Amino acid sequence: MPTSRIRKEVDEALLAFVDSQRPALLAVSDDLAPMLSALDVLISGGKRLRPAFCYWGWRGAGGDDRPGIVNAAASLEMLQASALIHDDVMDASDTRRGRPSAHRRFEAMARENGWPGAAGPFGEGAAILLGDLCLAWSGEMYERSELDRDSLARGRPVYNVMRTEVMSGQYLDMLEGARGRSTVETALRVVEYKSAKYTIERPLHLGAALAGAPAEVTRALSGYGLPLGIAFQLRDDVLGVFGDPAETGKPAGDDLREGKRTVLVALTAEGAGPAEAALLESRLGDRDLTTADVDALREIIETTGGLAACEAMIDRYAERAQEALEAAPITEDARHALSELTIAATARSV
Repeated sequence: MPTSRIRKEVDEALLAFVDSQRPALLAVSDDLAPMLSALDVLISGGKRLRPAFCYWGWRGAGGDDRPGIVNAAASLEMLQASALIHDDVMDASDTRRGRPSAHRRFEAMARENGWPGAAGPFGEGAAILLGDLCLAWSGEMYERSELDRDSLARGRPVYNVMRTEVMSGQYLDMLEGARGRSTVETALRVVEYKSAKYTIERPLHLGAALAGAPAEVTRALSGYGLPLGIAFQLRDDVLGVFGDPAETGKPAGDDLREGKRTVLVALTAEGAGPAEAALLESRLGDRDLTTADVDALREIIETTGGLAACEAMIDRYAERAQEALEAAPITEDARHALSELTIAATARSV
């Protein structure tokens, strides 16, 4: 199945699932309609990488092209919706995919209606509950995917560990920000658990487990998926500072305003002189950074060699992933599709 078709079928599966849940939610109260509207907006976008990797993990392990696998893979987008909503609350992000983040939507609703309660806490609380609902629905969508009972049972341990790892990675990310410091090593630890495993390695494992893959296939998929997941997140780190807002869906330099302790920032700090390091530390996490301030920080990231070092790391991890893919004991159609996904995950332009 071409990747474009997988994306289309995942979109259709998500819409069908949410529509099936809509009557029960609205039966509780019509006041829940804004929750559904916020979710509709969020799930209408996205690259659908996790379902694609899950699908090709299944096919790579010999699974056939049946509707149930698309539904199971699509449940990962509901999990992703939960993670994004919660992440935006924790980062106080104003936008997501070029639109107001969920908590800002709810906050604006409270203000526009002139409600006497504090709009900010309401927005955050409503978004947290929507994220929790998406987390619950991810499991429900998986269980209702039409795959047979034995397949679902094989996949459940992978699904469980993936959810545990991403929550752990998110905590470690917050911890780095609270400490106000990070090293390349600690930043890479966050990358591994918050993004790399969750985005690529575990979705591959889930698909393979659903298909009943032997241990050697699972190990080979780790050899490919983990380094590619790291490369993917490092590329996201670069885009968070140098990316085009039309492509990233966020204002230019937003990662700097949010004070994210990324590998890119850690590499910059390693190569910075005292004056550059002091400026970087004093401005990182400043919500009021102007365009000129962002440009000044970008210049430091470039002149210290931080950007070049991060790009070199992306190349190394992507090459390691491709080498592992070429040796993996999987089907040729899956190998070809995953090779294309390697490019899609790492070669996005800034």
